[in-house]
Amino acid sequence: MSTPPLHLLSVEDGIAVVTLNRPEALNSINRALRLELLELFPALDLRKDVKVIVITGSGDKAFCTGADLKERASRTTEEMVFDRQYLTSKSTSIISNVSKPIIAAIKGYCMAGGYEMVLQCDIAIASDNAIFSLPEVSHGFFPGGGACQRLPRLVGYQLAKELILTGRRWDAKEAKEMGLINKIVPIDTVMDEAMTMARKIAAFPSIGVIQAKRAMNQSMETGLTSGLRFDVEAWVGCMHSDEWRERLGGFVRKERKS
Repeated sequence: MSTPPLHLLSVEDGIAVVTLNRPEALNSINRALRLELLELFPALDLRKDVKVIVITGSGDKAFCTGADLKERASRTTEEMVFDRQYLTSKSTSIISNVSKPIIAAIKGYCMAGGYEMVLQCDIAIASDNAIFSLPEVSHGFFPGGGACQRLPRLVGYQLAKELILTGRRWDAKEAKEMGLINKIVPIDTVMDEAMTMARKIAAFPSIGVIQAKRAMNQSMETGLTSGLRFDVEAWVGCMHSDEWRERLGGFVRKERKS
């Protein structure tokens, strides 16, 4: 009997859909899947036929519950330290480094490293039964996949410390109130909503979308003055494409006819 693939990939009309495919383990990430994702996202970023990426989990129970703790328990301390330094550390920005927009379509449990993946995404659509948590402190370690750096920048230090130090769960409603997701929809429409948004973005010239994402990402790394200088360079980058001229020409022609 063949082993099911650890992830599924489909590309159509400029949209790549990446599905974590370990539903029997709540789409937790084992070492093999992590290695696949480390290769997958840079490859998708280079593909000219991909303009937007949607990432989701197989089944309705979970988006992803983080690292596979059963696998982790079977490994030695030396193996874990090696992976943390030379493998896991690379995955903390593997999604956020993609120049194209990435939408997380979340159903069910989204916890630990799974939620840290969402923190790397640009937009998050969640089902009304979604449950979030960063429970690592209860296991004797902490969210080392980026949450300690990204979450305070999104919700402030005090709230981030509460969520991380208590390891408590929060639902989709609270996630929306904290500004951690964009929309809450019924579970059977999560992918429809994510794909609708992806199609809208994919319809625009890629250069403007990519440069806008880069400029906003830069705002998390620098002060206002430096950020505004970056905006100028990013805007000039749009001029290296003729798409803007074609779009504006069409707009002008339409205005003249009206």
